[in-house]
Amino acid sequence: MAGKQRKARQPRKTAAPKRVTAGKPARKPRPRRGRGLRLLADIGGTSARFALQRAGSAPGRAQSLAVADFPDIEAAIAAFLSGRGRGTPDSLALAVAGPIAGGRAALTNAPWNFDAKALRRRLGLKRVEIVNDFAALACALPRLSRRDLVKIGGGRAANDTPRLVIGPGTGLGIAALVPAAGGNVPVSGEGGHATLAAANERETAVLGVLRRRFGHVSAERAVSGPGLVNLFSAICELEGVPAPRATPEGISRRALEGSSAFCAEALALFCAMLGTVAADAALTFGARGGVYIGGGIVPGLGEGFPADVFRRRFESKGRFSAYLAAIPTFVIVREGAALLGLAALLDAPPGGRR
Repeated sequence: MAGKQRKARQPRKTAAPKRVTAGKPARKPRPRRGRGLRLLADIGGTSARFALQRAGSAPGRAQSLAVADFPDIEAAIAAFLSGRGRGTPDSLALAVAGPIAGGRAALTNAPWNFDAKALRRRLGLKRVEIVNDFAALACALPRLSRRDLVKIGGGRAANDTPRLVIGPGTGLGIAALVPAAGGNVPVSGEGGHATLAAANERETAVLGVLRRRFGHVSAERAVSGPGLVNLFSAICELEGVPAPRATPEGISRRALEGSSAFCAEALALFCAMLGTVAADAALTFGARGGVYIGGGIVPGLGEGFPADVFRRRFESKGRFSAYLAAIPTFVIVREGAALLGLAALLDAPPGGRR
């Protein structure tokens, strides 16, 4: 503007360069950590399902990676986090399909090993929790809604009583959620490796074939994905027919299509034996709060799952048939339900109730 002179612009001050003392290397910048960001991982023998979650929020969209594609859990974590740009998690919760001892675990059906202290140190995390995969699923039960479940028989769940989760997949997982003062306690074990009992002469013959193959016939030898294949091949052997190569998916499909009598019998045996094992576990835990079926196989069958076969066997316990008839049974249809349990685990203080 005329008559006014502009003030000369002063040069901007710049910060003096930081002095670097000889012999002391400059610090590397730390990775940006997402405040309250958690990494949840459900690790099975075949696939690993990962999701990110913030405290107080639901887990984000999960991504599945094939266990066989990675040498260890750290490589799989790096692949999942690559390019996500949401910061680095400060906590990790792992659900592992195998026994846990002293913060260490190994997959029963795959070569990955886990060590909570080593993972916390190498990944720079504040907290690492490792639990059995079905213990995580048990922790999820209080967070499941009605639409996450399909009821397949029984009465009403009794309040303040244990609840049981069981699920065939690559293996057979079993755990319970037991009420205690101040919350619930998940109790897991290796029930899938308990000896499987026959309920009739046909099952005696089928298990006889498997006993010649394996020596000890655990529940998992029949009630799992590989177990379904074992049942099919045993039926073929008993009928004097060479068993063709088969997969659990192929056997289930042909059984539901009605295109193979042997596949149909294998699936029926599978579901009946699942009823046997579930009933035994329900009696052991006193699971009047309900029996919940997870894993990869039964939910995948959808309406093709012969619930009547399962319930008939489940209730067939002589003097305790009425006791079991009152127990409701459900199929868990929510994908990634174990991730909810891992979130519940991190919501509680270390060693606290869920």
